[in-house]
Amino acid sequence: MVFHVILAMKRLLQYIYLFATLTTLVAACAEDDTFTLSAAYRLAFSTDTVRLDTTFSNVPTATRTFWVFNRTGANVRCAGVRLEHGNQTGFRVNVDGTYLSPSAGYQVQNVEVRKGDSVRVFVELTSAYNHGNGPLPVEDNLIFTLESGVQQKVRLNAYSWDATLLRGLEVKHDTTIAPDRPVVFYGDIKVAEGATLTIAPGTTLYFHDRAGIDVSGRLLSKGEAGREVILRGDRIDRMFDYLPYDLTPGHWQGVRLRTSSYDNEITFTDIHGGYYGVLCDSADVSRTTLTLENSTLHNVQGSGLRVTHAAVIARNCQFTNTLGNCVGISGGRVNINQCTLAQFYPLDSKRGAAIRFANHRSLGLNLTVTNSLITGYADDVMVGDKTDSIDFNYAFDHCIIRTPKLETKDSVCFTHVVFEDPKDTVKTGEKHFVKIDAGKLRYDFRLRKISPAIGMADKATALPTDRLGRRRDDNPDIGCYEWSE
Repeated sequence: MVFHVILAMKRLLQYIYLFATLTTLVAACAEDDTFTLSAAYRLAFSTDTVRLDTTFSNVPTATRTFWVFNRTGANVRCAGVRLEHGNQTGFRVNVDGTYLSPSAGYQVQNVEVRKGDSVRVFVELTSAYNHGNGPLPVEDNLIFTLESGVQQKVRLNAYSWDATLLRGLEVKHDTTIAPDRPVVFYGDIKVAEGATLTIAPGTTLYFHDRAGIDVSGRLLSKGEAGREVILRGDRIDRMFDYLPYDLTPGHWQGVRLRTSSYDNEITFTDIHGGYYGVLCDSADVSRTTLTLENSTLHNVQGSGLRVTHAAVIARNCQFTNTLGNCVGISGGRVNINQCTLAQFYPLDSKRGAAIRFANHRSLGLNLTVTNSLITGYADDVMVGDKTDSIDFNYAFDHCIIRTPKLETKDSVCFTHVVFEDPKDTVKTGEKHFVKIDAGKLRYDFRLRKISPAIGMADKATALPTDRLGRRRDDNPDIGCYEWSE
């Protein structure tokens, strides 16, 4: 009998505990489902303005995000979240997984942000043509209307720039590109054999991922001092606040000159941000494939200039910061004068050399480098690969080269050359240049006053002007830039 009484009491206690637990849970749920109507409770935002930088008209931007926090002690519900100007600006918004669609009137209702919780908002933009001559502002507001009646907003802004969008270009007849607005290519420019493409001074061409210039005919990129031709990727926004995408590599292909392509001229042209700079396919070395003058090939994922048994002339050019070689030569006839080859590629320690040259299979090499500055991070930035019994002719004159001094029979190939010993320099080859900022990917390869390159070029072979078109003085400098105060 006592046993049964004890058992009944245990069961009663269990029921009481279970009832108390359920009551607590119900109360908690009831409390969690209560949303404040007090105007004193407001949301917090990770930013008050979402900036989408500059974009081309009719081209979707990258996605930007921000967070909405509830740091109050009560649940808050938005009666609605809406784009203030609806479909007038081209912004697209997703709030916590719900798209503010046209059919919903560019708004969403009953967005709950419980105490201590947050929701994420995604913003994109495809702006319409603004019919202006340059970037014009595009603005809207994302309005959060709380159930208390309080309205909070996050500003959305960008700049929209009208551009001509082309899905590639087939050049079958002589053609000149001289646009009055940016041109964005979503496919290759292909120059057919027998045709010439001329790019006029002051032209900037923007290339989407994998697009580039493929030349079987002839390319004339005819920039001028102060009116350069610029060939670059089409990302005009930022990866981070301090880092525009344009300062990073790998956004478009580059320029390729095919076997049938001769007498190409690239002058006062800036080529950067691609998978490679300029590739010269194997050709007849009795004819000149490319004359490259007063130009820059910078910041690419492959080689800056790659020559595969072709005739190339490079004067007053900057070849810098490439994952591959800044200049790579495999056979051919190549003349380099008054150029700066600087290998400070910051994104991979397995970067190539500033210059690498070799004879090519059964075809020989004839290379002349004069008045040129060849340096970089590594203790040795020059590599020569020789195949015996094949012509391997090269000569460096009045150059500064970051490589150990040759004590072999090949030393006769180096005349009036300063071998830059890393033990005798400060911060490797950086000392030559105005700015080497690997953290922010900002570089200025003009000479500093302390550079040993100043006044060291050969007067007899020096060019009259430098990379920027400035007159050189009576004691010209090695490299493509003449130092000035």
